[in-house]
Amino acid sequence: MRSLSFPWLLAKEWRELLASRAYWLLGLMLGPMVGQGFIAAVNLYAEASGIGGAPAALPQGLTPLDGILVPTFGAYDLALTLLFPFVVIRLVAAEKESGALKLMLQSPAGVGSLLWAKGVIIAIGWLIALIPGLIALVLWKSYGGHLYGPEVSNLLLGYLLRMILGAGVATAAAAIARSASSAAIVTLGFTVGTWALDFVAAGRGGLLQKVAGYTPTAALRVFELGLFRLNTALVTLALGIGGFALAAVWLPTGQRIRTRLLRSAGVLLCLGLAAWGASLPRTSRDVSENHRNSFSPAEEAALRQIRQPLRITIYLAAEDPRLMDLERNIISKLERTLPRVDVDYAAQSRSGLFEGADDHYGEIWYELGGNKTMSRSTTEAIVLETICQLASVPPPPQADESGFAGHPLAARPRWAAMIFHGIWPVTIGLIWWLQHNRRN
Repeated sequence: MRSLSFPWLLAKEWRELLASRAYWLLGLMLGPMVGQGFIAAVNLYAEASGIGGAPAALPQGLTPLDGILVPTFGAYDLALTLLFPFVVIRLVAAEKESGALKLMLQSPAGVGSLLWAKGVIIAIGWLIALIPGLIALVLWKSYGGHLYGPEVSNLLLGYLLRMILGAGVATAAAAIARSASSAAIVTLGFTVGTWALDFVAAGRGGLLQKVAGYTPTAALRVFELGLFRLNTALVTLALGIGGFALAAVWLPTGQRIRTRLLRSAGVLLCLGLAAWGASLPRTSRDVSENHRNSFSPAEEAALRQIRQPLRITIYLAAEDPRLMDLERNIISKLERTLPRVDVDYAAQSRSGLFEGADDHYGEIWYELGGNKTMSRSTTEAIVLETICQLASVPPPPQADESGFAGHPLAARPRWAAMIFHGIWPVTIGLIWWLQHNRRN
């Protein structure tokens, strides 16, 4: 009987999703949001490609991932933060407020099957919401634009994991809170809290910065760079599933608060252990077409001869552009190549404005196998040469930077405005009207 009840639950949750005004509002707004990002991205890409007859500016830097995909799908990040949680919350809160949840929990399926059905329908709803983004990709290809399959797949995977995490948080908030408005505040508070954690942990190092590396914004940024990290994917997935597990504790009615709190503590403990275990794998893959997240093969071969832990002490403030370049272009690559890299951020301020009198400011110390040396450069070639000399390893030859020529394209976003700002809203409105009349 349980197996027969699950398809019924799916059909019931699907009807609930279609009856949700929040979901139709999400679909209505996504078209113009994605369209605006896509149109602006194509125009900027065309200008950088020399649409007025001028030569392309730095064609090696013209990649569809940075120029088209990230700005276009950035609308989904905004939707996942501000709009999508209301869709998820309604699927749970509406049943609680109407009393239908008590009847549902008495069915043979149970709370586990109920949450599974909600999760499946939420995922289907999200896949449907991706249609404007897929239309943008089709338009880009019709203009003659280039798309690299692994980059596109990796970015879509990042947004899928971001959706799972957001859905888990929203479901848990809706199950715990007494009303939909309270659940929305809790979900928004979680989002703002992760933003604050990102800001506070920047340039601090240690456990705080490691934890901040798994916030929704930081995790999505990894996929936007064309990098797949197994630990990031596993931690995000674990947190999303943990939200549904926490909801399973609070949805059943008739239980004492103490019992729920004890079970919640158990869930959070298991979630913490699962997230810790998921953060341990160091497997990663650079799926970007220009291999921006990796050293050259010769440089990696030289670095892999180093077996001792590398310790880096940085006297640069968190908002210093040199630190940003060092982290993005060197440290992140070293962490993927060397067995162990420990980074110590020794600066005392965020801006560095009040450290001018500090004789150490701007220094970067490298310690390896008992040897220690200092450099002020954040240039990749100089840093690698410094590390290799410290490890008594022959320095690698200069990397050939002419391998990736870029993909300049001087094209205008034809038909995009009409599709995203005209056809899409009219289509969504018409489908909603037909659905509403059929239901009534």
